[in-house]
Amino acid sequence: MDRWTRLLLAVVCGVAVASVYAGQPVLGPMGHDLGVPVGSLGWFVAAGQLGYLAGLVLLVPLGDMLDRRRLIAAHLALVAAGTGLTAAAPAPWTAFAGLATAGAFAVVVQTTVAYTASVSPPSERGRNLGAVTSGVVIGILGARVAAGVLADLWGWRGIYLTLAALAAVLAPLTLVLLPSGDRPSTARYGQVVRSFGVLFTQPVFLSRGLIAFFLFASFGTLWSGMALPLARAPWHLDEARIGLFGIAGLAGALGAARSGRWGDAGHARRVTGLALVFLLVSWAAIGQLPWSLPLLTLGVVLLDFAVQAVHVSNQHTLTTAYPDRTSTAIGAYMVFYSLGSALGAAATTALFDAAGWLGPTVLGAALTLCALTTWAFAPSYPQAPTARPPQTRGARPKTTAR
Repeated sequence: MDRWTRLLLAVVCGVAVASVYAGQPVLGPMGHDLGVPVGSLGWFVAAGQLGYLAGLVLLVPLGDMLDRRRLIAAHLALVAAGTGLTAAAPAPWTAFAGLATAGAFAVVVQTTVAYTASVSPPSERGRNLGAVTSGVVIGILGARVAAGVLADLWGWRGIYLTLAALAAVLAPLTLVLLPSGDRPSTARYGQVVRSFGVLFTQPVFLSRGLIAFFLFASFGTLWSGMALPLARAPWHLDEARIGLFGIAGLAGALGAARSGRWGDAGHARRVTGLALVFLLVSWAAIGQLPWSLPLLTLGVVLLDFAVQAVHVSNQHTLTTAYPDRTSTAIGAYMVFYSLGSALGAAATTALFDAAGWLGPTVLGAALTLCALTTWAFAPSYPQAPTARPPQTRGARPKTTAR
């Protein structure tokens, strides 16, 4: 896998995940245009998230049965259809249907991760996963910044029209440009879906899943609640300036892209523990938000660095532990991601209302401590085998002439 293939797969991940998150900055204009009351605006987000959860359970296992390269192309085409339907929606129910469709097939991200792992030699798996999953972070954080710019130019419909066009172009490109070599199993759909549930009884999977749950709950606590205090005294920042913190998050997350190489060297467990310590330190800086924006910025960079490093290490471990069902393992793992993100988003606003920024800060730190505790008591993880040059049976290694 060369760098251009990694770039293509990272773009696929970024566009797919942006279709789920791009609407968050423009919920107000969407509701006004479609006649949705303020109290029901959350359903625009919920529709995409519910579709995504359904896709994790029902669609991701297909990656362990079918040609993943063709599956990526097909799912991208359906993401284009969903975002296109949303852009053209004349009524709320049409927009909900389009968002749910785009969310369901946005699980092309997990199929892409599984494809990357399956076509990568063990010694390069972590490096490739780190590069490809950087597209996910760009899609989540960058979508907020890009959506504000596109909304100013073309309105909220322009955001979804742009995503539809990008997904429609990527679909045939992936089919033509991605290398072959992916060999899914011949298992039946029912068997694969049942194995989805069996994974939750496996110690390695369950420990990494619980770490992800606490990790992304902490992540959601920051990004779902940070705008509330920044918009109030003493800062009074507008939406555009608040969105700039997404750039700081991107810098931190992209800085962790090399964490996959540390996993290739057999250090996935140590990387996870060290990154979780960084995450705990980040909350000490983030807690200074009411008094210091520079410390907040430092905390955002550290938090996103830590989250991405742990996320890449988790996926590296799972694809090594379950090489014959990587799609199912990654899809089941992302269930923890979705539930954790939802918990963080729901709890942070309630805590901020009750205790100010201290509430979300304590929550984020407590969630990090839960992740560290899980890591400390988790079983040893399998390491990727070190690539060795093949030897002929019975042949003795050559010695260097002196």
